[in-house]
Parts: sequence; C-alpha cells; structure tokens
Amino acid sequence: MKKIVNFCALALLLTMITSCEKGFDELNTSKTNATKIDPAFILNNAVINTSFSSLVYEIGIVQQIVSPNSGVLTGANYNQDNRASTLVNWQAYYRNVIKNTKDVIEMTKSDPTRSNLMNMARILQAYSFMVLTDSYGDIPYTEGGEGYISGIFFPKYDTQKTIYTDLIKELSEASAALDPNGRVESADILYGGVIVRWKKFGYSLLLRAGMRLSNVDPTQAATVVKNAFAGGVITSNLDNASMRHDANYKNPISNTLNSTEAANYYLTKPFVDALKSTSDPRLKSIAVRYTGAKSGSDQIPANANTNPADQNGLPMGKDNGSAPPAATADGLTSFYEYSQLDRNRMAKLTAPMFMVTASQTNLLLAEARFRGWITDGTVDQYYSDAIKANMDQMVSFDATCAVLPADRDAYIAANPIQAGSELKLINYQYWISSFLNGPEAFANFRRSGFPALAPNPYPGKDPGVDWINRLTYPTSEISVNSTNLNAAIAIQGPDNLTTKVWWDK
Repeated sequence: MKKIVNFCALALLLTMITSCEKGFDELNTSKTNATKIDPAFILNNAVINTSFSSLVYEIGIVQQIVSPNSGVLTGANYNQDNRASTLVNWQAYYRNVIKNTKDVIEMTKSDPTRSNLMNMARILQAYSFMVLTDSYGDIPYTEGGEGYISGIFFPKYDTQKTIYTDLIKELSEASAALDPNGRVESADILYGGVIVRWKKFGYSLLLRAGMRLSNVDPTQAATVVKNAFAGGVITSNLDNASMRHDANYKNPISNTLNSTEAANYYLTKPFVDALKSTSDPRLKSIAVRYTGAKSGSDQIPANANTNPADQNGLPMGKDNGSAPPAATADGLTSFYEYSQLDRNRMAKLTAPMFMVTASQTNLLLAEARFRGWITDGTVDQYYSDAIKANMDQMVSFDATCAVLPADRDAYIAANPIQAGSELKLINYQYWISSFLNGPEAFANFRRSGFPALAPNPYPGKDPGVDWINRLTYPTSEISVNSTNLNAAIAIQGPDNLTTKVWWDK
C-alpha cells in the first residue's frame, strides 16, 4: 500500500513538472521589453551624438572664443597640449557615433528593403570619420569601431590619404544609391527620411572632401568637386544638416556656457573687431557685453548690452594675471565685462548645432568656380548667396537673433567680392559661417590659410607652438593601443600640436 501511495505521489509530481515546463517559456518572456531594436533608432542615436562641445581647442584655435583661465580650460588659449581635452572628438565619435553607424550598416547590409537606411548610415559615418581624421590625421579607419562586430579591440591606423580615398568612394556610392522611391525611414530625426535631402547632405560632404584636397591634389579635387556639384548639394537653408535640441537633448556648447563655465569664455578681439570693422549685422545676433560686471555674478540680463558698437573682445594670449590689466586698458571694469557669446539667445540650451549649411556649401562653390572646377553660376552669386544664407540662418537660434533683410542686403552691397582677393574674402566668410562648428572652422582655416590671423602671443605656450595644426592622440590610445599608434606616428610625424595632417600643405 505504501508503494502505491509513493507511485501516485511521483506521478503527480511529474505531471506538475510537465505542466510547468509547458508554460515556462511563455511565462518568462516579457511582453513589454524590446527584444530587437529597429536600426533607424540606432541611427538616430548616432545623429544625436554628432552634437558635442569643442570650446577648448578648435574654436579657440581659429580665435573666435577663448578663456583666460587655466586648468581644465587650458588649450588653444595658451597654445598648450591638454590631452584631457584633445580626446573630446575621439571619444564622442568613436564611442557614440561610429559604433552606432557601424551597427546600422551591419544590420541592414543584407536587407534590400533597408538600403536607404544603410546608405544614410554610410553618409553619417563618413561625416564622422572626416571630423576625426581632420582633427588628428592618421586614425583607425578600416578597423575603427569594429570591436563589437569583428572583435578588433586594437585597431590599426590608416593614413589620411588612404582614408580620404575611401571617404570619397563612400560618399559617392552612398549618395548615388539613395532611392527616393525606396522605403521611407520616417523615424529619421535628421531629415524625416526625405531621401532628396539626404542626397544633398551626402554630396555636400563630398564637395567638402574634394575641397580639402585643393592644395595636396588639385587634379583629384577638381574631379571630386565636379561630381559632387553634379549630384546636387545644399544651397538652401531648408536643407541644412543640423541637430535640433530641446529640454531633453541640450546643445552641448550651450550647456557648458550656461553652467560651470558661464563666466569663463569670451569672444576674442580678432573676431569682434573683424565683424565691427565691416558693420556686420551678425555681431548683434552673436554678442553680449555685461556692462559694469565685476564678477560672474554681475553677468545678468539687467546688465546685458547687445549694441554692436559697444562690443569688446578679449585679446588673445591673456590669462588670469594679464586679463585684468588688459581690461583696464580697454576701459572696462574687469575682464568679466568683455563680450561673450549670448547664452540667452544664440547659445541658449535649445539652440541648434549645424553640421553642413547652405552658406558653407555656397562658399565652397564660389571657390570652386573661381578655380574653374565648375562652370555653372558666378563667383559673385555664390558668394552673396552664402552671406545671405548665413544671415538668414541666424533666426534659427532665437527670434531675437534675426538679421533684418535691409541690414543683410546693405552688408552684401557694401562688402562685394573683389578681384584679386577672392580666396581671402570667400574663406573669411567661411570662418564666420562656421562659427560654433569648431572642427569645420579649424579644418578650413588650415586648408585655406584665411583669415590671416596673428599667432597666439601667449608667453607660456608650448615650445615651438605658434600654430596648432592638429589635436594630439588620447592617452588611452598611448596606453592601450601603443603598437598601432607608434606605427602611425612613425609615418605621420611626432604626436604633437604642430605636426600637419596630410592635406594641410
């Protein structure tokens, strides 16, 4: 009898186990957690992360905004190497952009229905690699960002010449392959999946890449520029490639200027004087001076003065010790009274950040037309259209930044292109049009040599650093990927601020 009871109990137990197993998988599968991510959202994450802060180096190198303070702000203001800041581009793009674009390409390359998405990712990836190679020179390209996909954790470096050859191929192929009749990637936050606009973005980057080669390989530059122009580039502000910001995704430069560094960054004297000397109406959109400010606490709206005639830029080469007497000599209460980028208007937290604009593209077309690389249009027209586009773009930062059409047209009439000074004037305007896009302003300044700025006179600059020509590699690469890094240095030259990148001739 006892055995019968035991067999019954065992049978009941087995039945219960079997019943549990039948519903186990379903019971333990979440009905709400995502098990697969649409690659369009991964691309969006890459787009969001193209927007970052570059105040310490690039914007200071081209002498638009600097700080008189040292410590973490040491960089272009003193012409000194600060690897805690030169790593900004490297980390921002490899970790947050290229990792994601590589993932999108891997997920979509075998799916013909997502061909548009794959080519959008190729274009954004090319943009990111261009920023990186322009900043540092030789970088991990072929194997860069392949850690998750291929298990390559110590990527080799490619020469910038090789990188540019492939960037041109990628931008040419991806832009041409985008199909307006294909699937609409409506989740796309850059252009809402509008393929015609993505094409213009891709071909505008191709134009930019071609112009980078103007000194190192003019023949190839002419071919690339001609092909980009034929593909169709951004010539209207409606097609500008920009990252929009809101309360959740704040403009990184604005976030810096509206928090810990609010009283630490100032417009430079070369930049302010350049705009004042031509009565440039954009100065009123950009600048504010806090009249009578003795400290950062006095930089309040009640003391704000946006009158262009009253703006006064901080001279280059000043630190905490030399800025106060410079302010006194300029008739200011303290150096806190020097002009700043207006953080309540153009640098407000929701201000957009621009990657490629109609103004920049029209200026490149003006130069290309001057060089005879394209035959459509005139230098004068591209030049005036570029200035008009940039002035009209000002309203996108804030309604109070709008440039009145009458002021815009008066400036264009008073500052025409002049025979014999075409390259100087075109690239001077590119300097202004690229304001707040530090990497692009820095790249075009090195390529063109304009504007003709004086070297930073800071007496404590690193030995031999009159001009910063590139950013130094991160310490993480030195300690972790040293073999490949040293191989790159042996080809490119010393890992310092003065070594030039390949196209900088």
